[in-house]
Amino acid sequence: MKYNELKAMNDDELLAKETDFRKEIFNLIIQKSLGSLENPKRVKAVKKDIARVKTILNERGRR
Repeated sequence: MKYNELKAMNDDELLAKETDFRKEIFNLIIQKSLGSLENPKRVKAVKKDIARVKTILNERGRR
């Protein structure tokens, strides 16, 4: 997701989004270990999305 899209969300939506990203990263890591991961670059992209969410929450003083 883009930074501006995340910035437009409120804190509750961001926390929910972070949870979704964490579930997705877990599933991607499991797929990678099984050898069935189609797009390995997605793991890095999801990690960056989690970092973006954390950055926005820290800027707002919520965490």
